[in-house]
Amino acid sequence: DIDSIDIEVDTENVDEFIRAIKCIGISFDEFVDIDSIDIEVDTENVDEFIRAIKCIGISFGGINLEDIKAPDCFLIEQQLKEKLNIPVFHDDQHGTAIITLAGFINALHLTDRDIASTRIVVNGAGAAGIACTELIKKLGAKDENVILCDTNGVIYKGRENGMNSWKEKHAVETNKRTLAEAFEGADVFIGLSVKDAV
Repeated sequence: DIDSIDIEVDTENVDEFIRAIKCIGISFDEFVDIDSIDIEVDTENVDEFIRAIKCIGISFGGINLEDIKAPDCFLIEQQLKEKLNIPVFHDDQHGTAIITLAGFINALHLTDRDIASTRIVVNGAGAAGIACTELIKKLGAKDENVILCDTNGVIYKGRENGMNSWKEKHAVETNKRTLAEAFEGADVFIGLSVKDAV
């Protein structure tokens, strides 16, 4: 058996979070025969979080980071991968992105659509949205055909409000500024934001 740790920074609904983590642990055990231990780290400081996990990480066979907000999740995962000699997996980035990409590939196949000419709108520029956008581009989508949106609208070149280096990487040259405008001419919509965003 491989052990894993489910990890989270401080959250508002701790009881709900702990129940969800325990369900994930049960799924690991039931479906892939991996034992897991849920560990909650009560800090919002990225460096403290990384240090805590680095200190105990040697005791485990893998780490599953859960529900850590962007951009902290990118920094945490990257540094833990560099510091630990075990797999580090962030479910919001990799799990959601892989499942979404599988559905996307199937949709392309069923509609006989070429990814290079497919126009895609991704709503939600958190961990899942950024990871999905990156995988879709690696699959062959052209940068200019993928519009990423967040709560401030389209992520376009030159935008300053609410930006970070991960969003900046996916900023496109466009006059579109709102999610509604991004839909114009789009072939695919991937919703990774809050409910009722559309």
